[in-house]
Amino acid sequence: MIRPELICPAGTPAALRSAVEAGADAVYLGFRDETNARNFPGLNFSRKELEEGIGFAHDKGAKILVAINTFPKSGEPEIWHSAVDDAARLGADAVILADIGLLDYAKRSHPGLRLHLSVQAAAPNPIAIGYYAERFGIRRVVLPRVLTVPEIADLNEAIAPIETEVFVFGGLCVMTEGRCALSSYATGRSPNMNGVCSPASHVRYIESARGVSSKLGDFTINEFGRNEPAGYPTLCKGRFVAKGKASYLFEEPTSLNTLSILPELMKAGVTAFKIEGRQRGRAYVAAVVQAFREGVDAVMAGKPLPDIDLAHITEGGRQTTGAYEKSWR
Repeated sequence: MIRPELICPAGTPAALRSAVEAGADAVYLGFRDETNARNFPGLNFSRKELEEGIGFAHDKGAKILVAINTFPKSGEPEIWHSAVDDAARLGADAVILADIGLLDYAKRSHPGLRLHLSVQAAAPNPIAIGYYAERFGIRRVVLPRVLTVPEIADLNEAIAPIETEVFVFGGLCVMTEGRCALSSYATGRSPNMNGVCSPASHVRYIESARGVSSKLGDFTINEFGRNEPAGYPTLCKGRFVAKGKASYLFEEPTSLNTLSILPELMKAGVTAFKIEGRQRGRAYVAAVVQAFREGVDAVMAGKPLPDIDLAHITEGGRQTTGAYEKSWR
């Protein structure tokens, strides 16, 4: 059984340092523009910050992966090309790409640059993954969160030596990865093209005698009682009235947490475990990275999994192993 890499998020230089110091094998991040799928105000890296971050990580024995995982605008690929060029120039260990044209550009322009296929490409089977590997030379694929552990094991056997990376903690999405358009209907901006799901510029909270209403653009996404925590308004996790009853129609606020099934994922041949949360703070990053560092190390040492409660940093205080076990069958 191979030791999987622990791939951790960083939305800021401070979070990068926290992730590395907490035991990350690699940190993924993005530039401060729409080339990455977490293009939020106050997040991401300038070229200088990336250069410094790469130096810090490499000094500590960690890698830096640059996510350039949105889809370039038709006829305007320049900033995406520049992102690939600068990641290569500054010494990134890999770039994470989704767009076919951008993969082609990276392969032609930087033949020595390691390419990872983003989850935004939504490649869940040997035929799709094999195409990207043969055509563009991808070395690793980040798998969509729709496969069971046995399916991942079968996939790894079929696509070897291509590596697989799976999400082990963080937010979930009801949409097929890379195919969400809900935010664009409400705000005109989408995660796939602009790097923003429910952009902060369109978010409002309105207080009343009953509590707090959260709005995204002109749409009311949720209403919270006076003592109820007011969550961030995303359409897929909104609470709406249907047939006279208010409920979460698409998805309830819940976080993925796979600590309990790490041995099964490792036996399935997964190369890397990915933690979601580039928009989260240093405390979140440190807590989750430390927990999964302990978990991976325990399994490799043949020891019991640590009993670590992460409910306080999950959405809605709820956790699930998601499609990996498909317990709803």
